[in-house]
Amino acid sequence: MNGSVRVGHVVGVPLRMHWSVPLLVGLFAYGLGHQGLPVWTPGRSDGVYALAGVVGAALLMGSLVLHETAHARAALRRRIVVQDVTLWALGGTTRMGRPQSASAAFAVAVSGPLTSLVIGGVALGAGFGLHRLSGWAVPAVVLAWLGWANLFLGVFNLLPAVPLDGGRVLQAALWWRTGDRDRADLAASRGGQIMGLLLVAAGWISVLRGAPGGLWIVFIGLFVLIVAGAERRRAAVHTALRGVRVADAMSSPVVTGADWLTVGRFIDEVAVHAHHSALPLLDFEGRPNGIVQLSRLAAVPGPSRESVRVREAALPLSKCATAAPDDPLSEALERINLRTGARLLVVDAGHLVGIVTGKDIARLMRRTTLSGGGTG
Repeated sequence: MNGSVRVGHVVGVPLRMHWSVPLLVGLFAYGLGHQGLPVWTPGRSDGVYALAGVVGAALLMGSLVLHETAHARAALRRRIVVQDVTLWALGGTTRMGRPQSASAAFAVAVSGPLTSLVIGGVALGAGFGLHRLSGWAVPAVVLAWLGWANLFLGVFNLLPAVPLDGGRVLQAALWWRTGDRDRADLAASRGGQIMGLLLVAAGWISVLRGAPGGLWIVFIGLFVLIVAGAERRRAAVHTALRGVRVADAMSSPVVTGADWLTVGRFIDEVAVHAHHSALPLLDFEGRPNGIVQLSRLAAVPGPSRESVRVREAALPLSKCATAAPDDPLSEALERINLRTGARLLVVDAGHLVGIVTGKDIARLMRRTTLSGGGTG
């Protein structure tokens, strides 16, 4: 996610934090320390309330990390590639590959809400237990608040609306019942769009009735609406590409450059004559060795261009999205992400035979539409 930085790892997966997280922590800390605690435990100093608010907000962020960690762990156990876990203003997200079975999809989706419900139950129980021993002291209230927050998080995430976990559970159930993954994705994404509209409407009604907190519901509804729409379009693409091979979409031959050239020679001999923003590189044996963005070359300082090899500024092949010509196109496209770039290198017997870009997919989709669904 743009605007996020890596802050560590969970279960071997990079943990990233969006710039909006400190804002979220501040809002929760203020709400708990200046509005909740003074009402529930009057008579304490402002410093105690402020410290307790910060601790409660930090514990809530920790529980969000555990929620997403549960998703990541469940995915890894089922051999699903997990790219990273990111915390942001609306909670968290775990980027991963597509599950290969309905049971795997269900297990991954339900793991997060179950974790939140367990944390909520434990925290609430601890809060009430501490209350029995010491009354409604500040720690007891913080634990009870944390418990209710996690219970709400678990229940809310089970709403049947993509991209919420409940929408993923619905996808898995429909996939298991119909045996058609794309049909299940389309149905679940439609449900997500409907739920998003309902949340936006409910939020605006709350705002009009004088509840500023309704704006938060509006933002969540808009997020659900946008992501569900994107998932619906992706499901439609997968349906249209059913049975299509990578070779049917790739462009060939491919404009390439030698990876041993200096940046200066590469720019003069290759880049200025190419009509692409990125070019695959070949080694001495003619095998693909990565792909270089021309913007990366432009960033190399002038004095260094005659000593730096172009492969030093390139994305190595191990981090590129690759596929074989006979691979299903819809599955191959799942390998593309922000780190690999928006290109799929087609490799056959160790040699580069083609490339698939967004323009290739758009051209194929237009051809499919004109031919009434056939691929030609």
